[in-house]
Amino acid sequence: MTVRIGIAGITGRMGRLLAEEVPAMGAVLAGGVRRPGGADAPDLPLMPNLEALASHSDVLIDFTHASTATCHGAVLAEAGVGWVLGTSGLDEAAEAAVADAAAKIPVLCAANFAPGVNLMMVLAERMAAALPAAGYDVEILEMHHRQKVDAPSGTAIGLGRAVAQGRGTALETVMQGGRHGNVGARRTGEIGFATLRGGQVVGEHTVLFAGASEHLALVHRAFDRRVYATGAVSGALWLAGRLPGLYTMRDVLGMR
Repeated sequence: MTVRIGIAGITGRMGRLLAEEVPAMGAVLAGGVRRPGGADAPDLPLMPNLEALASHSDVLIDFTHASTATCHGAVLAEAGVGWVLGTSGLDEAAEAAVADAAAKIPVLCAANFAPGVNLMMVLAERMAAALPAAGYDVEILEMHHRQKVDAPSGTAIGLGRAVAQGRGTALETVMQGGRHGNVGARRTGEIGFATLRGGQVVGEHTVLFAGASEHLALVHRAFDRRVYATGAVSGALWLAGRLPGLYTMRDVLGMR
């Protein structure tokens, strides 16, 4: 069966890459909707609203904005359309809306769709389980282009959650970011975050395990946003026809 894929935010930088990758990977581009305030795009198949797009789609890929997650989840759940969500910076209300949608439709939610990043998260979790917090401090460094509005990145948060999972704790209880001034000595077990913004860096992430006698680091650098688009379309193809539930790229890549 040929899968019909719709794209929310099709006129954006990521949306245009997705529009190219959908037919290249054997699916049908059902169309797309613009982000609010987005420019006209006569070269793209635009729909008047998300409801219309959902009626022509089997799966919708959404890289828009955290503020749209609640509305998009409700529309797609009502339409019975699978949802691939790559938007970062979701607050508690948006995360709850995603969970509500997943009770009715299949939802693939990922901080990052690059295969290498998802493998990095698996490795970070396993390293954190093997290297005790009392002996190895963890710092996560990320850098992105100057236009990125949220910090730390969703990928950095995902890596932090993986480390916390490996150590049997919740990230919210050990997260430390934005050190400035006289903040005192580092607490044992905390997971530190450092954020850099500048130029047109696609995405760079490092997870550093710093012991007294050795340092170990996991590093991922993305050089082309297309790796995210290819991963998202692969995820959409995998998601089509699945039972309702909340899935991750670990499921898509068989890394459970």
